[in-house]
This record gives sequence, C-alpha cells and structure tokens, in this order.
Amino acid sequence: MTTFTDEIKYEIKNKMFMKLIFINIGVFILIQFLNVITRLSGINFETIYINFFTLKTNFNEFISSPWGLFTSIFCHFDIFHLLFNMLFLYFIGKLAEFYLGGKSVFTLYLFGGIFGGIVEIINHSIFDNLIFINSNVVGASGSIMSIFIAIAIYKPKTDVSLYGIFNIKIIWLAVIYFLLDLIKIGKPDGIAHLAHIGGAICGYLLITNRSFLNKLNSFFTYQPKQKLKVKHGGRPLSDEDFNLIKLQNEEKTNKILEKISKSGYESLTKAEKEFLFKQSKNG
Repeated sequence: MTTFTDEIKYEIKNKMFMKLIFINIGVFILIQFLNVITRLSGINFETIYINFFTLKTNFNEFISSPWGLFTSIFCHFDIFHLLFNMLFLYFIGKLAEFYLGGKSVFTLYLFGGIFGGIVEIINHSIFDNLIFINSNVVGASGSIMSIFIAIAIYKPKTDVSLYGIFNIKIIWLAVIYFLLDLIKIGKPDGIAHLAHIGGAICGYLLITNRSFLNKLNSFFTYQPKQKLKVKHGGRPLSDEDFNLIKLQNEEKTNKILEKISKSGYESLTKAEKEFLFKQSKNG
C-alpha cells in the first residue's frame, strides 16, 4: 500500500509538472530568505529583486538585465500569487503531462513564459499608455497559460468540474480565460494580461505544430543513436509479434484511461502508474 509521502516522491521524481511546482516554491523561499537577510543588513532588497528576478518591460531597461525574461517565469513575491498559480499548474499540468508527456509540458512552460514576456515588452514599446502599467513583470502565469491553451486545443472535449457544481468543456474554459485577459489589457490591476495572451498564443502555435514542438523537446535530452533491436524473451521479434505487443499495450492503456475517467488518477495502482509513465516515454 502506497503512502501519501510515496505518492509525492513518485510524482516529484517522475512528473515534470511537479518538478516545475517545486522549482517555483524553492525560488519563492529563496526570495523570502534574501528579503529577511537584506532587511536585517539594512540593504534595499527591492533593488535586488527588481534587477535580478523580474522582467523589465521597458526595452532600454530590459537590455541591461535580459535574464529577467527567464528568471521571472519562476518567481513570485506574493504568497497568494504563488498558491493560485501552483494550484492551476498542478491541475492543468497533470492533464497535459498525461496526454502530451513531460518534455512537452516543460517546453510549453519555458517557451510560453518567454514568448509572453516578449509580447509584454513589444506592446510596452508600442503603446505609450502602458509605460507605467506592469513595468516589472513576475510570475508563471504566461507559462501556465501556454500549457492550458495547448491541452485545451489538444483535448477540447475534456470535462472540467468547476467547484464541484457543474462541468464545462476545457476548450470553453480556455476561451473564457483568454477573453478575460483580452478585455482587461491596459487596466492598472497589477496583472500582466499581455504576458498571459503571449503565453496562450505560444501554446496554440506549438500544439498545432507538433513536429516543431517535438523538435524543441529534443533540445532538452540527448539520446545517442542506436540500432533498433526489439527482443522479447531473448529472441528478436517478428513484425507480427511486435505489432501484437503494441496492440496489447494500447488496449491496456485505454483501459487505464477509462479507469481514470471514472475514478480519477488517484485510483490507479502503482503498477498502472508506472506502466503509463513507460508508455508516455516510449510514445
């Protein structure tokens, strides 16, 4: 019988979305620790925070600290901002990783966040009235929107339960989120809506160009080319045997997916979870 601790260890070890969540939490703790140290030392932490952790949307300031395009997508300064984003990443990331794999989740997160930041910078350079709105951007929202839109496009008919009251297709939920960001552009509400939209656009472009998404995925792993030797029980497989085993694995996968749709992911045994993980790597 697996314990809650075993489940957490398993997911952190094998699930990319959990790794991303713990990176965000780790960076948040680091920021809070630095905040305390600098406060005790009489150093202005805000200067350090803005220069290193945030994305400066003013182009001239961005050139002096371009790393913010990357660091900002893993940073949160407010605990509620972190909690909301990580809860969203947990539910959307789990679904996306199940269907798309961990590599795609990481690629969508990274490039969605970066592209969202670029969109924010470009629009601040074009529209003068945005100069004093979100001049320093931080948070994983653009990255999460990239994953959200991608899985909504890929599996549009997936039902999402809202507060346990009613179900809605994930594609319509994604449309609602996108439109809310769209109509709030330029409002001084402290939310980088353009970064969200940029992340959403990136997610759409990547999921509708799967070959390009797979090419980006390949940058993050190195696998030396080897001659394919498919064996079973110590002997090479014929094409018929190979196709039979492949069909059996697909049937087993479909049964597990059906079990998840009825009882949820948590109802799976450890063996079933490991089987799905291996299939996602092979697929």
